Amino acid sequence: MNIDSQGWVQDPRVRLAISPNIERGPMTLVRGIVVHQTDSPTATSTLHSYRSPGANGAHFLIDRDGTIYQTASIRKVTWHVGPLKARCLAEHRCAPTELQALKKFDPRGEHRREMAKAHPDRYPSNQDAIGIELVGQALPVDALKDDDKTFEPVTSAQKASLKWLVSGLCRSLGVTMAEVFRHPVVSRKNRTEAETAVWQ
Repeated sequence: MNIDSQGWVQDPRVRLAISPNIERGPMTLVRGIVVHQTDSPTATSTLHSYRSPGANGAHFLIDRDGTIYQTASIRKVTWHVGPLKARCLAEHRCAPTELQALKKFDPRGEHRREMAKAHPDRYPSNQDAIGIELVGQALPVDALKDDDKTFEPVTSAQKASLKWLVSGLCRSLGVTMAEVFRHPVVSRKNRTEAETAVWQ
């Protein structure tokens, strides 16, 4: 995979659709990749939302037919992760003081404590993770609670494109497959988001 000096992937499989509104400053080192689903019906609606002032978004967008759009430079931070969960809890290696602090539900405090850690003691964050969005909605749309929704399955074309993209980014950026995560693993999101995504 060829990545130019602007942080854009130069490959026929990737369409440039850079949205400067979602770029939040320089990203000097990439430590991981986070895979998302858009909760929108089409790539067009997501690309349109990225053009809004103050929009949030990820570096890449994969349409249902497998088309890959690059929407931000990989040398720029985008806000796609949100507050981090405690990685030590998932990996059963928290210190007693951390376990005590985690007894209280305090997502902001948990995120603050995680961001004080060096990677890989914490999950990749907005500051050091590439975000990949897959077009797909959480249904039913009219459900009152997020947990009452289930994300649509990822298509076979999306899986193929995701596998190619993750593999190329990992090789080019020196990221291991162990540092590629679904969004709900690293942050408090609907547990079904990207549940059917496959990249290995």
